[in-house]
Amino acid sequence: MKQIITLFSFCLLCSTTALAESETQIPPAPPIEPVNATASPAPTVTIEQTNYAAYQLSPGDALEITVWKEEGLQQLQILISPDGTIIFPLIGTVGAAGKTITELKDNLTSRLADYISDPSISVKLLNNQGNSVFVIGKVNKPGQVFSGRRMDVLQALSLAGGLTVFAKEGSISIIRRTGDQVKVFPFDYSDVIDGEDLEQNILLEPGDTVTVP
Repeated sequence: MKQIITLFSFCLLCSTTALAESETQIPPAPPIEPVNATASPAPTVTIEQTNYAAYQLSPGDALEITVWKEEGLQQLQILISPDGTIIFPLIGTVGAAGKTITELKDNLTSRLADYISDPSISVKLLNNQGNSVFVIGKVNKPGQVFSGRRMDVLQALSLAGGLTVFAKEGSISIIRRTGDQVKVFPFDYSDVIDGEDLEQNILLEPGDTVTVP
């Protein structure tokens, strides 16, 4: 009986020693640093300063124009007409399509200087719905596609969700209407993806229609 107790005590001592050794081999977990829940948010960036600095205005775009300290010329919301112009008080018709926001602001400032001493003007782009194309046919998201800058055919197809499995990749075309004239540009998706005939991947104009049969 005494031998059994001695053997049991020896086994218990071995187990305790092994457990102690295994615990010393496991490094303590690093402390968890608390998350700063009150961190300051990222600064707000305006359209005019960043994404749309090089954007060329298009018919259908909406603008907000303010002439500081001039009553009646505060936060005027103006839509660029189909012919690419806007009508502004005092100076009348002003070309806007094809210009950047900065170029339009400089033009307005120059022309208003004949009527207002040292005018200070702010121009904001409210929406860019004039810069859109249409992608129709066998794409995953057919319809009107908007972009903050000029896009090429591949980019438009990507924004439309890409081609479906039933699309005829070699028979895509771009339809462009200029006045009474209609131009059609062929586009072979497979060739362009393979790096061939890249000149087919043209920059689209606002109002272009990409058709995917």
